[in-house]
Amino acid sequence: MNWTDERVEKLKKLWSEGLSASQIAAQLGGVSRNAVIGKVHRLNLPGRVKAGGPVTSARSAPKRTAAPAPRATNFAARVSAAPARALNRSNAATALHEQIDIETAEVLDYAPSRNVVTPISRRLTLTELTERTCKWPVGDPLKDDFHFCGCEALESSPYCKFHAKLAYQPVSERRKA
Repeated sequence: MNWTDERVEKLKKLWSEGLSASQIAAQLGGVSRNAVIGKVHRLNLPGRVKAGGPVTSARSAPKRTAAPAPRATNFAARVSAAPARALNRSNAATALHEQIDIETAEVLDYAPSRNVVTPISRRLTLTELTERTCKWPVGDPLKDDFHFCGCEALESSPYCKFHAKLAYQPVSERRKA
């Protein structure tokens, strides 16, 4: 939708009548409320007149206010001129400092179970893996003895039969853990 001169003039007229952006968008057709608001801002139109409110062409006489007291010229003068205030704090407002002893946990070495039968790994490195080898990582990647299983993988899985059972557990078994 392009803003033609006719549409812009109609927008200005409707805006000065006090219609909302939504109402203007509905009357123009083909534009959104946000498009109307954007165009109003780009045209630098004054704030919308409230519909049904009294339209006054002349402003009322400005209100007279008392002359403000002279201000101090610098911070030190303001501080010395300010009246002293007493500051009362209750005991509830102070924070408690509590000493807590923290015991550190000792690092345990990993000890695999002896009663689990695992397949013999081929101990492949990352560069030795193929589409048909098991990609189950074994060990810590930061250690020198890190490797991948390397056994023959299932057709539809990146893992061998043993590791596929570990990776893909039925929903009912996952909820138990």
